[in-house]
Formats: sequence, structure tokens, C-alpha cells
Amino acid sequence: MAITTIFFGFLLILLGVFGYVDTGSHAPTALIPAYVGAVLAILGWFARTPNPKRRMMIMHIAVTIGLLGFLGTVPGIYHWVQMMQGHQVLRPVAEQDKAAMSLILLAYVLLCVRSFINARRARA
Repeated sequence: MAITTIFFGFLLILLGVFGYVDTGSHAPTALIPAYVGAVLAILGWFARTPNPKRRMMIMHIAVTIGLLGFLGTVPGIYHWVQMMQGHQVLRPVAEQDKAAMSLILLAYVLLCVRSFINARRARA
């Protein structure tokens, strides 16, 4: 899961950088996915340790950050759906980025939970 965490971290970094460029490089809040992605990538890098207890702790921290990020951005999915139905939103690029970040983090959290369940079954 460490490599998966690094992958999703880089995916969020790319989302943040492209969102920042898409806003004309004047909205620093567009870099929020990049900050979350950087934290996940760093945690993924540290989780490549041979120590199983340390790896387990780091991965649990990473998935907690992913879950909090998902919960913080999940309203973006609703706003994006509203935008696709023709409703006006104040900042369409921000809503698209929030929805994308939310879906990326949802996929990450689900993969981590599946991995944790498989690891527990393998130990039993």
C-alpha cells in the first residue's frame, strides 16, 4: 500500500498544480489538493520500512488523512452535479477540483480499507 499511497499523493499533487494553473495562478487555495498529496506521498515513502508495526501505524495515519480529506471535499461532488445540470456556481473550477479530490480520496480510502481487511485475514 505504500506505493499506492505515493501514487495517489502524486495524483493529488498534479490535480492541485493543474487547478492552480487553471485559475490563472492567483488562487493559492487551488493548491490544497497538492498539499494533501504531498503529505500522502511523504507518508507513503516512510511506509516503505521493513518494520511492520511502523508501516501499519504510518498507513493508518495516511488513510485517516485521506478519509478526512474525503469528508471535507464531499460537498464538491454535489456542487459538481448541480453544475452539470446547468445551475450556476460561484467558482466552477474550484467545485470541479473539490469533486475530483473527493473521488480520488474515496478510491484511496476504499483501497486502503480493503488492504487492511486482507492483511487482518492473512494474519488470522
